[in-house]
Amino acid sequence: MRNRIFKQESVTNYMKADARLKRTLGAWDLVALGIGAVIGTGIFILPGHEAAQHAGPAVAIAFLLAALLSGVVGMAYAEFSSAMPIAGSAYSFGTVVYGEIVGWIISWALILEYFLAVSAEATGFAAYFNNNLLAPLGVKLPTALQAGPLEGGMVNVTAVLIILVIALIIAKGADLSKKVENTAVVVKVAIIIIFIGIGVFYIKSGNYVPFYPKQFRGAPFGLGGISTAAATVFFAFIGFDALAANSAETINPKRNVVRGILETVLIAVVLYVAFSLVLVGMVHYTQLNVDDPAAYALHVVHLDGWNKLITIGALFGIFTAMVTMFFGGSRLVYALGRDGLLSKKMGQVDEKTKVPRNAVVIALVVQAFFAGVVPLEQLASLINAGTLLAFACISFGIIPLRRRKDIPNDGFKMPWYPVLPILAGLCSIYFIIMLPNATKLAVGLWIVIGLIVYFTYGLWHSKLQQRDRVE
Repeated sequence: MRNRIFKQESVTNYMKADARLKRTLGAWDLVALGIGAVIGTGIFILPGHEAAQHAGPAVAIAFLLAALLSGVVGMAYAEFSSAMPIAGSAYSFGTVVYGEIVGWIISWALILEYFLAVSAEATGFAAYFNNNLLAPLGVKLPTALQAGPLEGGMVNVTAVLIILVIALIIAKGADLSKKVENTAVVVKVAIIIIFIGIGVFYIKSGNYVPFYPKQFRGAPFGLGGISTAAATVFFAFIGFDALAANSAETINPKRNVVRGILETVLIAVVLYVAFSLVLVGMVHYTQLNVDDPAAYALHVVHLDGWNKLITIGALFGIFTAMVTMFFGGSRLVYALGRDGLLSKKMGQVDEKTKVPRNAVVIALVVQAFFAGVVPLEQLASLINAGTLLAFACISFGIIPLRRRKDIPNDGFKMPWYPVLPILAGLCSIYFIIMLPNATKLAVGLWIVIGLIVYFTYGLWHSKLQQRDRVE
């Protein structure tokens, strides 16, 4: 049994299976997808929550720490994508270097990440759309249609509808998705820069004092608040994982995936840190525990006219983030169906559009359900555990990857081997430990459910295992 569950897949078999997918994504398309995912709910909502609850003005440091680790782990993803440009991202990589059982655990964690990320983005979109666009026009949805049962309503109908719109775009193929993404990213980044440029003139230096409030200075070493905030805002940096998931649909992946990942992280850290510093300088951190902190900050300084512009930027930003994460999540489900670990119908590709339609439908149903009934904060905390688990596995995975003589790589390689991969993996584990206990418990239960699914279905239907029996 041990030999079976740790059996490793070959890159050649994955490459043959993914030949049905169409390579249409260039370097700029990947940067746009990455920025589309990273600059979304993370920048328009999380800085306010984390400043108020965990770090105060030092939330900018939390974003910087998260970005630094994400950048290092991004190098690991880039090396894997260069060595094996296949669909499935960390799941496929893990199955090749660790074995099927580890690949499955990574994939199960990533399903949680991708699907709940889209659901969380959708609830953020709904908050901005309902409160800052519809409400000023005198349009107010009934309470029952603005929130799920956990918040006193029935269903968040706006969140469900925006996921449906994105599913329709994804179902039309990568060409339409990238055209929508590229246009929206330019608009979004321009509006963020405008907010930073205007807000800097309304900063009050007193709002930065104390920069790291005493009540947040828990263990370890007084960095508890910043560490918890950094662990939470990893939700903002999961976009490059989705880029790796698109390797099989990328032109010249050895060059373009690397550029897409590293340029995404660099642009994101500059925007996040600058945005956070301006936000907490405009409004005292204790007032920022709201779902639309940028719009609220402009209201506080009596710039309500600019409020609408920020709302538009937030809507564009969250929309593009959802497109990227929906894209990545549906490709992960496709990869699991391709390999027999889920129903083979999930691995089918539409002959006309070259899109895994069934995987898109499953993603739509699950994401719409969670967006409709679960609040944003609960969704965001669960996402981070799956992200960090994948980060740890991919970082440590560079070591067995380098030892594989059957996987030549003449493209990008992670520098300072093996120190940097080990350091990135250990840091990822540290931030998992710093997540709230309720989050760790919930994700632990999710992994147990995943193992039950694997041993009752995946192991017996896996194409890898079936080939082994035939041989």
